Amino acid sequence: MRFDVLTLFPEIFPSYLGQSLLAKAIERKLVEVELHNIRDWSPDPKHHKVDDRPYGGGPGMVLMVEPVVHCVEEVRKKTDNCGRLILFTPQGKRLDQPTVEGFAREERLLLLCGRYEGFDQRIIDILKPEEISIGDYVLNGGEAAAMVVIDAVSRLVPGVLGDEQSAEEDSFSGEDRLLEFAQYTRPREFRGHEVPEILLSGDHEAIRRWRKQQSIDKTTSRSNDLQR
Repeated sequence: MRFDVLTLFPEIFPSYLGQSLLAKAIERKLVEVELHNIRDWSPDPKHHKVDDRPYGGGPGMVLMVEPVVHCVEEVRKKTDNCGRLILFTPQGKRLDQPTVEGFAREERLLLLCGRYEGFDQRIIDILKPEEISIGDYVLNGGEAAAMVVIDAVSRLVPGVLGDEQSAEEDSFSGEDRLLEFAQYTRPREFRGHEVPEILLSGDHEAIRRWRKQQSIDKTTSRSNDLQR
């Protein structure tokens, strides 16, 4: 799986990419992440300007069409697979696990990170990206959203997780899309809170039923909360 991140701030990513399972996946060449600075395609070679004031007035600055379109078009040419282009924006489709699973079936994703007041609309009209939102709130830029997608998708790449069953039992995964059941480890008791006896019984079928009911109860409770 290859991720191409198109951003004004590539220096945000190295620390994130150098940690934990993702770093190991990159080292084992299961995942590849390439960073591209949109400023490298600026029509202004001296100041590398990539934004300007919006026509019609208003606060802030808007990312210019020329450098972004040229950046995407050239990055797409770097491999035979032009990739699936994702643009992060509040008006995009809400990211969920089925969408993540669809992304994980791709060989290459291009993640286009916005800044300031957003993109010149012609970027969307010309490139026709898939618009994605990670939630109904506003970020300073798309870099954090790109990290969310990389994190969620990469763990579904075969070999990234130590136990492939982990991804199958994750929240929102599997046929029923349930939340994950409660988990416990040592010690058996802490400040009066004890591990449920069923988990110590050795009865695997009873444990399976208990966990399934836990998942159903959690999912139902969350659904009720969202509807309030």
